[in-house]
Parts: sequence; structure tokens; C-alpha cells
Amino acid sequence: MTVPADTAPPTDDTTYDLAIRTAGLRMRYGQRDVLDGLDLEVRRGELFALLGPNGAGKSTTIEILEGYRRRSAGTVEVLGLDPERDVPSWRARIGIVLQSSRDHGRWQVGEMLDHFARHYADPFDAPELMERVGLAAQAHQPLSTLSGGQRRRLDVAMGIIGRPDLVFLDEPTTGFDPEARRDFHELIAELRDERGMTIVLTTHDMTEAQTLADRIGILQTGRLTAVGTLGELAAAASARSEVRWTDRDGVARRRLTEDPSRTVWELHQHFDGPIPGIEVRRPTLEDTYLGMVGTDLPEAADTAVTAARTEAS
Repeated sequence: MTVPADTAPPTDDTTYDLAIRTAGLRMRYGQRDVLDGLDLEVRRGELFALLGPNGAGKSTTIEILEGYRRRSAGTVEVLGLDPERDVPSWRARIGIVLQSSRDHGRWQVGEMLDHFARHYADPFDAPELMERVGLAAQAHQPLSTLSGGQRRRLDVAMGIIGRPDLVFLDEPTTGFDPEARRDFHELIAELRDERGMTIVLTTHDMTEAQTLADRIGILQTGRLTAVGTLGELAAAASARSEVRWTDRDGVARRRLTEDPSRTVWELHQHFDGPIPGIEVRRPTLEDTYLGMVGTDLPEAADTAVTAARTEAS
């Protein structure tokens, strides 16, 4: 567990097991640091979710890791190389799913995926991938006629067509219906478990992060303030479980507790048998996240980053 984020330098063995490592990462716009000494480690083969309020520096961090933005200071290693070197063989091992994209409106969906697949040594079969992301029926449909959700699915398919070692998913299921979202989650879990892909996910969908992530990092005002599993983060945030039951007088009762198992045991002793209407609600990622970042940070952080970029320009 790392709560708050551990800044100690890794050993050689640890470094070998890392897909991503940053140390003292800074990104400055004018006189303001959007990233303020960010230390981040993502292990090979894990799905790491990066959460934070608008303006916390998530997009800037991902752009630096992808090699599309030059940092102001600090050390960055992605799959063992500095992204600023932009080695072609390294870039072929990276899959990127952007929030949105627009290109080649007259191309058909299958045609586009076949074209992308030719650039990789071991790509997915295009028809199989279209089936997995819910686009099989649109294989011969021009891109310009796709709905927003269908276009989003194509963005995802193009990002993973080459079976990359590391995938960046930026709000990947925006516009998906529930069935397509479930199918996509299954695909991502398969890529991690069977192919050993490392996946970095940024999302505002707390259920998605809770469902998929091995570990979660909370980014606030340019620093990684907490890293861990959902349980570890909940413990760090002192998020409590809620136990509900119906008492002997028929009145519904509830108790907030850090030890729901003990509460249930005490109730079992009280009733000397089954507990009517017993229900245990453990803290969700959303509960934990809101407990850590508060409710006023998104607006404040967004304002700070906007002002910094304006100042820099």
C-alpha cells in the first residue's frame, strides 16, 4: 500500500517490474506548476486508474507519458525509455485511446481497422475486434455516418488493434450503452489477464474504475496524494461502512462503522439468531474519492490551470 504516495526511489528489481516511472515530474505554464514534482509508478501488467478533479493535471501527465508533451523538469521512463526520445519501435508498443478524434470520414469502419492493423506485427483480427467493441454491424459503414457512441468504440478499437504492451485509456467508454460498456470491460480485463498488457485508465466513472482497477491514484493540484487498492484508499480516508437492519420494534436502524463485521456479530448476539433486514453497504470508490478531494477542489484546480496556461501564452 502507498497512502500517501511513496516518493522513495525504487531498487533495480523494482524498476524492472515497472512499466511507468516518474520522479519529480514538473510541468510549468508561465509561473505556475501544473505538475508539481509528480512521483508515479505503474507496475507491468496492472490496470492503474488515475483519478482527480478537473484541472488536477491528469491530461498533462498522460500527454507527457505518451511523448506528446515536453516536461519542464523531472525524470520519466515508459517501458524503459524516455518518451521524449520517440523511438519508433517504442511507440509501436504503446496504444492510445483519446477522448475523441476525427479523421477519414469516407473510410469504412472495417477498412480503417484493416489499414491500422498493417502497421503492427501481431494485430488483432479486425472482424473479431469489431465484434468485441460492438461494431460488427457497422463494418461497411462510412465513419462520417457513425453515431457518437459508435465513433467512440472505433477510437478504442484503433487504440488496441496492435496488441500494445501499454495502453492509455482516456475516458474510454464515454457514449457507450450499458451492454457495450460491459463488453468493453470484459475485453480490457482479458487484455490484462491473458495478454499481460499494462493499462492506464483516466475516467470520471467511479464504477468503471472500481470495477477494473488493480490500484488507483488520486491526483490533486499536480501531485499524487494517494495510491492504493480501493480498500487501502478507503482505510486512509476513514471511509466507514453502513450497516442496516430492522429492530424488534419494526423500526429500520442504521449504523456507520469502520468494522462492519463486528457490528453484524453484535447484532447476531442481540437477536440470538437471524438479523431481520440485515444489509451491509461498504464504502464505494466515489465515497472514498469525495472524502479525499472534498467538494471545492474541482473548480479551484480548474481555475488555477486555466490561469496558468493563459499566463504562459
